[in-house]
Amino acid sequence: MTVPDRTIELITSERNAGRTNASAEAGRSLDAARQLNDTLNAFLQIDRAGALQRAGELDRQEGAGGALRGVPIAVKDNICVRGMQATCGSRILAGYHPQYDATVTERLNAAGAVIVGKTNCDEFAMGSSNENSAYGAVRNPWDTERVPGGSSGGSAAAVAARIVPVALGSETGGSVRQPAALCGIVGVKPTYGRVSRYGLVAFGSSLDQVSVFGLTVRDAALVLQAIAGRDERDATTADVEVPDYVSGFGGDLKGARIGVPRALLGEGVDADVRARVEEAINAYRELGAEVVDVELPHAKYSIAVYYIIATAEASSNLARYDGVRYGFRAEDPKDLREMYKRTREEGFGAEVKRRIMLGTYVLSSGYYDAYYLKAQQVRTLIQRDFLNAFGKCDAVLTPTSPTPAFRLGEKTDDPLSMYLSDIYTCMANLAGIPGVSVPCGLTPAGLPVGFQLMGPHWGESDILRLAHAYEQEHPLAERPRVMAE
Repeated sequence: MTVPDRTIELITSERNAGRTNASAEAGRSLDAARQLNDTLNAFLQIDRAGALQRAGELDRQEGAGGALRGVPIAVKDNICVRGMQATCGSRILAGYHPQYDATVTERLNAAGAVIVGKTNCDEFAMGSSNENSAYGAVRNPWDTERVPGGSSGGSAAAVAARIVPVALGSETGGSVRQPAALCGIVGVKPTYGRVSRYGLVAFGSSLDQVSVFGLTVRDAALVLQAIAGRDERDATTADVEVPDYVSGFGGDLKGARIGVPRALLGEGVDADVRARVEEAINAYRELGAEVVDVELPHAKYSIAVYYIIATAEASSNLARYDGVRYGFRAEDPKDLREMYKRTREEGFGAEVKRRIMLGTYVLSSGYYDAYYLKAQQVRTLIQRDFLNAFGKCDAVLTPTSPTPAFRLGEKTDDPLSMYLSDIYTCMANLAGIPGVSVPCGLTPAGLPVGFQLMGPHWGESDILRLAHAYEQEHPLAERPRVMAE
């Protein structure tokens, strides 16, 4: 008999029946994190004392919290939680403890969640495999010789291994949806401006978004609803009403239209991934949805556009780490110039340095128009392609990742191959639209595959409803090899 996953729905039901409480749930997650972390390296900090204190307070306060009361949650280590570390997986921020909460942290606390720890990630969220962390690679619970995806690999592994039912990550080019697919869980990226970035350490400011992992679509939707909404401290958040995402679940899909860009299902897609995604497309037909062909003619330029814009913004955002104001500082420099040089040389890892140099180059005199300006123009064309597609459909469906989880070290010496891991996901970040990755089976080798649904701006309700309908009929019954008991 399979033990049911401790989803938010199950935790809430048992709490209401008096069979569990916040302290019991926190203790269960903390024990699992401690037991599995040597194997997975998913957590950079496990806050046992703080989590149990918080859970105890919730248990003593009748009616405290909201929809997430007593739910254990993990938070990526580039999101500020007061009193806990925020290293961004980098040596340059080792020992940094912010004295304030990110807006999403405040909203999680208001909803009654219990933060059990900070999760490992690619340094400054730059990577697709979680091998760029200064604190070691995260391992995939399905096969510990393979990557969990990145950059939010620690959060993905923590949810996949059933340490926590939900976790926060961040997305700049697919850093939640891609690891969600590789780890066999749900990952949701909201519309740009739906969730505040206040307290999220910046990588690419026009692309970054706090996003959500969940064991189920419903879990992810509940967390998204708790953290979404206008924030006066982030001018890029929109004053758009946050709907009740879960209330729209259920019912048939008659009248729903799913767009499939067939040109993106050809060359470069692993055959097993293509087969599982085609099965998901057929499943939607069986559920009553209409499947229509759409075109995204500029999608082929998305990787090039993304790695120009993202690196340009990174080179500006990371200029603040200079050894002067906070963070790591090189020891005993002979002068100010050497202090700057050695601090950044010793504090940043290879991938971060690569992206800073690329970004500085494309912003430099004589190259700005040829690279950065041109990339912004093509970004507008990509946005226009999606607007045209959504004139014919409610959501666009593609694979989330072109391959299943690859082996540790397999792509570390081939940056271009690594960058192509984001070929399907970065389009949504460039266009600013929402997306959700849903598990759709395993390869013959037993590795998870995911498909993604992308919707129009503020269209989270529709894509979550479509994702939930598929999940109800085709749940992923298999479980990873490494998971909490």
